[in-house]
Amino acid sequence: MKTIITFLAIIISFSLIAQPTSGPIVQTASGKVQGVTEGDVAVFKGIPFAAPPVGEFRWRPPQPVKAWEGVRDASQFGASCAQGGWGAAPGTIAQGSSEDCLYLNLWTPANTKSNAKLPVMVWIHGGAFVGGSGNTSGNGFAKQGVILVSINYRLGRLGHFAFPALSKEHPEEPKGSYAFMDQIAALKWVQKNIEAFGGDPKNVTIFGFSAGGVSIHSLLTIPSAKGLFHKAIGHSSGGRDGVLTGRPINKENASQYYPVSAETIGINFAKKHGIEGTDAAALARLRALKVEEIVDGGQENDGQGGPRIYSGPILDGKLVAETTTSAYNAGHQARVPLMIGNNSAEIGGNFVNQSKSKEELFSIFGELKDEAKSAYDPDGNKEFAEVQTRFNTDKVWAEPARFAARSVAAVGNPAYIFLFSYVPSAMKERMKYGPGHGTDISFVFDNLGIGGFGPPPPPPTAEDKEVARIMNAYWVNFAKTGNPNGNGLPKWPIYSPKTNELLEVQPDGKPVGKTDPTKARLDVIEKAVNMGDKLQPNGI
Repeated sequence: MKTIITFLAIIISFSLIAQPTSGPIVQTASGKVQGVTEGDVAVFKGIPFAAPPVGEFRWRPPQPVKAWEGVRDASQFGASCAQGGWGAAPGTIAQGSSEDCLYLNLWTPANTKSNAKLPVMVWIHGGAFVGGSGNTSGNGFAKQGVILVSINYRLGRLGHFAFPALSKEHPEEPKGSYAFMDQIAALKWVQKNIEAFGGDPKNVTIFGFSAGGVSIHSLLTIPSAKGLFHKAIGHSSGGRDGVLTGRPINKENASQYYPVSAETIGINFAKKHGIEGTDAAALARLRALKVEEIVDGGQENDGQGGPRIYSGPILDGKLVAETTTSAYNAGHQARVPLMIGNNSAEIGGNFVNQSKSKEELFSIFGELKDEAKSAYDPDGNKEFAEVQTRFNTDKVWAEPARFAARSVAAVGNPAYIFLFSYVPSAMKERMKYGPGHGTDISFVFDNLGIGGFGPPPPPPTAEDKEVARIMNAYWVNFAKTGNPNGNGLPKWPIYSPKTNELLEVQPDGKPVGKTDPTKARLDVIEKAVNMGDKLQPNGI
């Protein structure tokens, strides 16, 4: 499943080749940068927000950028963070990726003055925390008066790693989830520098997809991230512990999925590479490994189905002080508006469980079996593949998103839920039950027609373009005001547990505010979760 998500993340981490016509220069805290003008948008790429995390800085919090003299060229993307990637040969990393990768990109309306105070959106890419890239295109937002910032953050074992000697080194520093530290460092860069580009540091919206959406929940609940943003949007982000990555938020006995400490997983990785012991000398040998050996093909175990060698996000007790679920239940999250949702047919197959039939799938609900049948297959005539796809979607994405929205509403902040059910015209034959994981992203960015592997998709239809225009407008409104509604748009109702309303972008492309059509399904999932949750995912 990890490969599927990495593939999808690469598809939506698209790049546009533009013809520069001029080069705007902006003074940042570290030096001047010169971007390019693409029509009515100014673009700045490859701006460092931290020092390269290499050598002695591998598995250290992001370090300050070294100031430069003169004007730095910001016309080209920096490297994506080191990853195995789709089709990468054994012993290599994906083309265009590197351990030196802590760069961000920025799109702003051309000729924006430094006192413009435009709203800012910060995009966090997906990729299961092992792949993907922030090298995307923000033109669709910049054309609507919003500054779009996209970031890269460390992936795989470079982004999440623990080891006994590492825990003892620099005891004053946070440990474990360096990916989240990178994201926080980028947000601090925005606070320090965005005014020079015409942005308002007091109006920053973070948004992300898949693992980037999990990051949104983490940033909402990590104490040191509070105050760095003012609104949040989660795309296919879940909202409960572990249900998206399926990996542990590691600490002894902290995870219901893998009750193995992150340090133990780090020791397993060291042993795979012939490194014995847990002292400083062992850590030095780990830091001496080539980046290709650290990435290790993106493997999560020793390659033989044995011990785990990659942890995923880590509950260290300092940076990540508590799990997302516990933070939401206690009302400890940042007090900001939230927009959250998913596609109607995220992923099929045995993503959550190994059931081979409807009867087997419903049986995992135990005493809720009949209620599950009634919710998912009331007439008894649905195909197993459809039921399984709906179940995967609800368990991993939709019910956890409702839980997060309910938690936000409970502390008095507005929450808005979306359900994206529109299938692009060119994909209707392939997406039988609805749009899959990541389908909504190109519509939100208003950047259609960009392909992934193989030939590009057919040109978007007028209907596709209209859906993209409307989606982008909702997101722009939310970034500007904290409310997605605006002139000329169908009303998006605020979420309330009493009304259970959301906005569905229907199969015909029309956005409609309505009572959640999946409520019965989500209710039975929620009951199963509250009864001990026998519906645990396999993970991605």
